[in-house]
Amino acid sequence: MRDDVLHTLREARPAELDPDAPVDEGVRRAELARAMADGPADGRAAPARRRVRPMWGLSLAGAVAAGAIVAAAVVTTGGNPAGPAPAPGGAEPALDAKSVLLAAAEQAAGQTETTRAYWHQATISSHLYMVGTGADRYGVTVRDRSETWVPAKPGATMWGRQQNLGAKPATAEDAAAWKRAGSPTTFELQAPISPESGKYKPFTATTSPGRPQVSGSPLVDGDKVFWLGRNVTMKDLRSLPSDSKRLKAELLRWYKGHGTESDDPMSSDEWLYDVARGLVMDMPVKPAVRAAGFRMLAALPAVKSLGKVTDPQGRTGNAIAVDQRTARGLIRHQMIIDLSSGTALAGQDVMLAPAAGTQIPAGRTVDSTVTVSTEWTDSHPR
Repeated sequence: MRDDVLHTLREARPAELDPDAPVDEGVRRAELARAMADGPADGRAAPARRRVRPMWGLSLAGAVAAGAIVAAAVVTTGGNPAGPAPAPGGAEPALDAKSVLLAAAEQAAGQTETTRAYWHQATISSHLYMVGTGADRYGVTVRDRSETWVPAKPGATMWGRQQNLGAKPATAEDAAAWKRAGSPTTFELQAPISPESGKYKPFTATTSPGRPQVSGSPLVDGDKVFWLGRNVTMKDLRSLPSDSKRLKAELLRWYKGHGTESDDPMSSDEWLYDVARGLVMDMPVKPAVRAAGFRMLAALPAVKSLGKVTDPQGRTGNAIAVDQRTARGLIRHQMIIDLSSGTALAGQDVMLAPAAGTQIPAGRTVDSTVTVSTEWTDSHPR
């Protein structure tokens, strides 16, 4: 890709899915995927549900569908879950997490920008589902492409374009099992209502992509655009401090000792990583503030380096991660960074050790969000 998201993120949950239950990032994406997969019965574009933690890439207001990612996307150096292994044969050694993040900060600080009427972001989100039983069990990914246009000024309309990209087997091994099952074009899948409940909501996904849908909606409260430990305005984002220590102090004002989407205990390092990952990946902060976000992450002891990896779009970057115990099991929250530009390419969650009853096996990518592009623009979809 969690959040209290102005708490409006919870408004994005379909009403029938127990709105009072805590929801994590993967669950929310699954629900949104289901909503996109189903689509309106008459074929017309359905209005986007509002939420302020832009979740169309891990961060914008609007409905987002999710899909799962190709297993080949995660390649940790040496396969060592605790961090990068020594470089073999004199090859270039993997950078530690602090070096990766400080290098990203240096490049981010040198970026320039010209603000315009809208902050435009295009992302591809994905979520993994398991179908079948026993030896015939295989993974299916449901993917969605989303674009958002967040207005720079209060009172304006937020625009979105989204398209369900269809479901498909996640890996070559999954494809072989899918073929043995007769190459079905529809899948009866189960979206968890909440990690704690052990209950699931059925929905149907197809291999056929849906039609792009464009929608517009007013900003929450007329001016809220993102979630950053709380609902924030564009002015809030543009006023964040560019010193990493001051930025950390500002963010921690909203830390309450628990997760962003539930009351489950969460350490301040995990919480800051969760919040800062959205800041550096998705939000229209000043280059110096993005650099401060990377520096802040570099100072967190819980952050580890995974070496060079390939993201779901085939782009190479350096991955850093924080491991977190959740109701679903031990999850590795990764962020893949392009050090040449100081930009975050993708975020993805990998299952390290599933909890009892969790359908996703260890080693599989549960969900991901790839940033295709971000830019300031004066135009929006019509």
